[in-house]
Amino acid sequence: MSSSAARTPLLQVRNLSVAFYREGHFERVTHGITFDLYAGELLGIVGESGSGKSVTSLAIMGLLPARFSSIESGSIFYNNSGEILNLTDLPASAFGQIRGKEIAMIFQEPMSSLNPVHRCGEQVAEMLRQHMPEFSEAEIKTKVLALFEEVKLPRAAQLYDSYPHQLSGGQRQRVMIAMALSCNPSVLIADEPTTALDVTVQAAILELLRELQQARGMGVILITHDLGVVAEVADRVLVMQAGRMVEEGSVERLFTHPAEAYTRGLIHCKPATRQRVERLLTVRDFLGDSGLPDQHPITENERKTSHTRLYQQEPILQVTNLCTWFTAKTYFWQAPQVVKAVDDISFSLYPTETLGLVGESGSGKSTVGRSIIRLTEPTSGEIWYKGSNVRSLKGDALREYRKQVQIIFQDPYASLNPRMTVGQAIAEPIAVYGLAAGAGERLARVQELLQEVGLDPQMYQRYPHEFSGGQRQRVVIARCLALQPDTIICDESVSALDVSVQAQVLNLLKKLQRSLSLSYIFISHDLSVIKHMSDRVLVLRHGKQMELGEADALYAAPETDYTRQLIAALPDQRFEQFLSKK
Repeated sequence: MSSSAARTPLLQVRNLSVAFYREGHFERVTHGITFDLYAGELLGIVGESGSGKSVTSLAIMGLLPARFSSIESGSIFYNNSGEILNLTDLPASAFGQIRGKEIAMIFQEPMSSLNPVHRCGEQVAEMLRQHMPEFSEAEIKTKVLALFEEVKLPRAAQLYDSYPHQLSGGQRQRVMIAMALSCNPSVLIADEPTTALDVTVQAAILELLRELQQARGMGVILITHDLGVVAEVADRVLVMQAGRMVEEGSVERLFTHPAEAYTRGLIHCKPATRQRVERLLTVRDFLGDSGLPDQHPITENERKTSHTRLYQQEPILQVTNLCTWFTAKTYFWQAPQVVKAVDDISFSLYPTETLGLVGESGSGKSTVGRSIIRLTEPTSGEIWYKGSNVRSLKGDALREYRKQVQIIFQDPYASLNPRMTVGQAIAEPIAVYGLAAGAGERLARVQELLQEVGLDPQMYQRYPHEFSGGQRQRVVIARCLALQPDTIICDESVSALDVSVQAQVLNLLKKLQRSLSLSYIFISHDLSVIKHMSDRVLVLRHGKQMELGEADALYAAPETDYTRQLIAALPDQRFEQFLSKK
């Protein structure tokens, strides 16, 4: 990219402060945000949840809710082919001509952004009808099909007539990108466009965005909390914290010589693939005055000694030839179709071991976890736990088994009843299993559990919406520990968390494993997290077992092309190259 000094920015944000109406008054959520975006540039904006990234993008798009928000100060200037427009002063009718046509946006969750009752092609066509009325219907359809080809959607003509639910997550995101590009905008804002996607789909979407940005000469703002993604594709980076700008600079400068402690914290709390450590650093470690804690690097000999001890034990769980098949719903005149979600999976889990299950969406990871605790009944195969045949358990025996083998789901908010305080949620299983003599003893146990997962014991009176995402996940872990299990299945339990919060939760899980002698089945599509947490890793694809091996050995020398593809797709290669220069 050439120097930006002599050019006029496409977009200029100056001293932008946004406030939201809360409890009877307006409260500022962003404070004096200032940056430029140039044609042909990809600017990454990073920070934790609540840092103001998405609020800033919504202000640029003119999508802040009018009744509950206010731009208290600052301006947003857009260079419209030489005419400088102040977007903060534009009336709604004039902004409607800019939004979508000149400045477009890709949102995080395409299933929420696409209308489920309209076909995908028609939804993109509607954007063209609104902004390009001179096009005939035939021209519009031809243009949509060309856009589908440009974003590399397979079978463009077929997908034109498909509904959103009939597409995969990656395909839906490509439809959203086609819609955003339909009017050839100068500025594209991508708000967490790959957060919920598998690592291979994420890599394809990032490559596509970069290709389209360079081919069209657009200015792109990429909002994310994943520094690996930013290192892979961005030219410059803006770091935000609690609604304020922390620092800004080129990707290489920011990763090799970060000026601020908060930026250093964000960079170093991401699990590294080049070194194994006992404890991940967190942002909080960098903001304190007591110095960085010891990460306790684990040597190869220490790991071998630990594994020798570990695998001399008898397995706590044995799964043999597990199959869980579903019959897909079809029209009455068609033969039923069998979906082999899990197809002949075998493995053992040892006391205090962490077994990682990795693979893309649809690989059968979650179905394996749900089958083990019989939330989903297996079709065939054997599951043995401490010498008991799990598939034959009924009544009290099954209840006792589920007490010992617990599961933590991906979305902590969906896992908690919004009408129950967290204290009630944690106390409920204690009461159901009769593990406390009375209300006083239950409350004491709840407070003890909250303290054990790093929360204030007095928070038991709060409701789930009063906690952050990381705090809610800690509450779910506390509820899980209430039954004193031996084994916990962690089903994508950190995939939706900021990288800094993710580090805190991973450290907590390791600490609890040591203190309570827990065994984990750790399910994730992120191989860097899996490698950090796991003793062994089982790779799944389309319900089939691809390979099973020691985590470091599997990462260093994968046996299958599929595992090599998963590792190569991690957006961490350039990130770790920067770190190695320091």
